[in-house]
Amino acid sequence: MKKIRKIRSFKQLRSFDRDRMEALLNQGHNQSEVALILKVDKGTISRERNRERIDGYYDALVAQHKTQIKRSNSKYQGMKVERHPILRTYIISELKSYQSPDAIAGRMKEEKWKTRVSADAIYRWLRSPYGQRYCTYLCTKRYKKKPQAKADKRQNIPNMKSIHDLQPNSGILTEGDTFLSPRKVSKAGAVLVVWKESKLIKGGRVKSLRSIYTKRVMKKIHSENKSDLMILDRGTENQQHEQFGVETYFCDPASPRQKPLVENSIGLVRRWFYPKGTNLCKVTDNELQEKFEILNNKYRKTLGYRSPNEVARESGIIE
Repeated sequence: MKKIRKIRSFKQLRSFDRDRMEALLNQGHNQSEVALILKVDKGTISRERNRERIDGYYDALVAQHKTQIKRSNSKYQGMKVERHPILRTYIISELKSYQSPDAIAGRMKEEKWKTRVSADAIYRWLRSPYGQRYCTYLCTKRYKKKPQAKADKRQNIPNMKSIHDLQPNSGILTEGDTFLSPRKVSKAGAVLVVWKESKLIKGGRVKSLRSIYTKRVMKKIHSENKSDLMILDRGTENQQHEQFGVETYFCDPASPRQKPLVENSIGLVRRWFYPKGTNLCKVTDNELQEKFEILNNKYRKTLGYRSPNEVARESGIIE
């Protein structure tokens, strides 16, 4: 018959417990009696007494101070990544390939890595002294977390469908977003739509973030190219989403990582042609389409060194 191993419950001593322990020991109680009074295992009292003894006597104040220091040093920012060299090397190589932390974490989950980390853990490592140098490979290139205002609980967009209601393999999926001129310079911006499977980029210039301008561009894009579903954020420019010509789903408030493809694509457009600070009011729609076409003809490693245009034609997205 197999012997069942008894699992002991673990209980950490608090400052109050240590004060009582010191008082009981000074009154002449033995370790077993102290353990019974504090309702812990006698081994806990023995280890605590031997570890924190000073000049033969137990000092509760010093013991509590040492414990707090040990706990504060037991974990550090970026520890999960930094402690695993293979994991660290893999994450760095993927970042250098301009993969987002969310995509890296998702890939590890799909490949069923025995030791893996979440996207949040990768971001914490990137913001630590160990990983800051690799922040240059992020779309935003931020070394610190962007301060986020508290998300508005009110739903300004009618008939929203949550991204969590999106069913897998539901059809051709796209992600949409906008990028803007500096606020002090101009209200002009551009709408960007990216196809998930082919990385195809389509878009158009808008005079401002008024929903009527976004609707015109979105309607034109989806009438000319095949698409079944689109993921958007909760910006007011998407208030007329029901007239975009495609079924739409929305991210959680203040969660751009739920649409990483379009965020990366905007970063790509920024790096190659329109860096932050560019006044898009001076850019014509024809110029914008030319730049998008250049990116759509670039060979992509993730597409087997084929261009988005080639993959999109094979998939029937464009003719």
